[in-house]
Amino acid sequence: MTALTYDVEGLVRAAAASHDVARKQGIDELYARARRWGADLAEGIGTVFPAALGDELIARLADLIVSTWAARPQQLQERDRERLLMPDWFQRPETLGYVCYTDRFAGNLDSVVKHVDYLSELGITYLHLMPLLRPRPAPNDGGYAVADYREVRADLGTMADLERLADVLHANGISLTVDLVLNHVAREHEWAAAARAGDPKYRDYFYVYPDRTIPDEFEKSLPEVFPDFAPGNFTWDEDLKAWVWTTFNDYQWDVNWSNPNVIYEFADIALYLANRGVDCLRLDAIAFIWKRMGTNSQNQPEVHALTRILRAVARIATPALVFKAEAIVAPEDVVKYLGVGEYAGNVSDLAYHNSLMVQIWSALATRDVRLLSRALSRFPAKPTTTAWATYLRCHDDIGWAIDDADAASVGWTGYDHRRFLSEWFAGRTPYSFARGEEFQVNEATGDSRISGSAASLVGIEQALDLANEQVLDEALARLRCAYAIVYGFGGIPLLYMGDELGLLNDHSYVNDPERAADNRWMHRPEMNWDLAAARHQPGTLQARVYDSIKRLGDVRRTLPCLHAAVESRAIETSSRSVLVLARAHASGDLVQVYNVSPEWQRIPRHVLGSLKDRDLREELSGAVYEFVDDELVLAPYAALWLTGR
Repeated sequence: MTALTYDVEGLVRAAAASHDVARKQGIDELYARARRWGADLAEGIGTVFPAALGDELIARLADLIVSTWAARPQQLQERDRERLLMPDWFQRPETLGYVCYTDRFAGNLDSVVKHVDYLSELGITYLHLMPLLRPRPAPNDGGYAVADYREVRADLGTMADLERLADVLHANGISLTVDLVLNHVAREHEWAAAARAGDPKYRDYFYVYPDRTIPDEFEKSLPEVFPDFAPGNFTWDEDLKAWVWTTFNDYQWDVNWSNPNVIYEFADIALYLANRGVDCLRLDAIAFIWKRMGTNSQNQPEVHALTRILRAVARIATPALVFKAEAIVAPEDVVKYLGVGEYAGNVSDLAYHNSLMVQIWSALATRDVRLLSRALSRFPAKPTTTAWATYLRCHDDIGWAIDDADAASVGWTGYDHRRFLSEWFAGRTPYSFARGEEFQVNEATGDSRISGSAASLVGIEQALDLANEQVLDEALARLRCAYAIVYGFGGIPLLYMGDELGLLNDHSYVNDPERAADNRWMHRPEMNWDLAAARHQPGTLQARVYDSIKRLGDVRRTLPCLHAAVESRAIETSSRSVLVLARAHASGDLVQVYNVSPEWQRIPRHVLGSLKDRDLREELSGAVYEFVDDELVLAPYAALWLTGR
């Protein structure tokens, strides 16, 4: 499409007049934001839609912007002003994330309030509560089959409870993130129900086909996300008397984002959640939202134009809201979700650094950082106004996104290395320290993924079973090293619930018929508050893990060089087991050194670049660091954050 020109400010002014809010206090700020982000909105719409559709859509969005702004609570409008004055709030070194399921962490939303002091003690400033909007009855893909975006799951509370929690979090310096599932809705969602009832408007909200002709053409190039329990990408629905696109599960209907009504609906939902106090929306399955015949229907260019539309609407109406892209895709694709070229800095504010997570586990298994260093070196520079979300574990399985060319560059075969990693972390390889389980084994391709908690995957579970203190010390050092990379890379480090206490795999999920078929629940344990209390008892496992993780956050807050605008650069060394990351910053440079092996290592001082001739301070320990014969001597699983004194 050809980009269209719209007078967005004029449309907003006209909408304000029609809503009789043109004299409302703060209206000039709204108009100023319409001037600032109006071009993004206009160009996004013009890129995707022809004039006939774009004209109507932008007028409706202008009206939505005004009505949302007029209804926005005063304290959230104040938050808008604060965030506009500090647009890098999520990039700062003091930003630290925590990710959990509401029920697994505390039971319900009201109970989360009772544990805000626990989060504050950890230094958390960003809380992501996993899917909490009302899903269909089980099975519901862990809550990602949403039946109503404007209601909270009944067992967790109400939307009013979510608003109260947001107020408490904000008062304690913590931002709230929730999931916005973009690609699909539950079969029971009101749009799908209307489509099944024969309403032509809502049938057009989905991809509906009377026979297999078109679905079969699409299938020729589409992968399967869940080959074990949801093969194929289309499902026959007897009520529709048609095939409907279902990428993930037969009860999750893909929505048709080429329909401008769908854009409007999701903009409305996003602003509704923002007015409830949500600070960040995790845009779930965003890579899948645009379909194109002959492709895998992922990462299509229109995805970024659509995100630009949503972001511009939010920036004008509710500017405290930011977006995080859940795009688990190749390095050359993922940076596009932060914006490159004409979209630079105008798409999502945050994106997951899936590659870093995968490569950390690969390095720990192989004791070799070459693949990690080379994978990182392939990442294009991201916009300086954006940030990576870095993590060691999440609610999901680990998919071995190892690029064949990267593997070949270090003399490995991509297929064989991916198989090795699954075997290693399933504990089937000699000398493996891991206790995970394979997930979604694809017999046709040989691919599989891994489930397991961080503590079980790094060897803590094995050490406890062996009752071997030396093996436990090594596993704890391995966990600290891995999380030090996550915390030191730059961006928002995301701590998955229980990792700070060393919680192990929980196999009780097999006793729950709704979860027994999905072993990802083994690494989604319930929070054990008795074990959490042991974090203050010196010498306990919980205290040892908690203190090391908390220390990373405490030190991180003191280092301006960890601002997300700065990129980490991998430096090659003479040791295959030592990762060196350098960060150049006006406040002073930082060089991080990580030994991913259980053996002592030595590397020459010149790898420290700008710090090689400086007296060094190791920030995590607070100690002066000394060279030995012009070399750095590294203990097993050492993690050093070095600055010049």
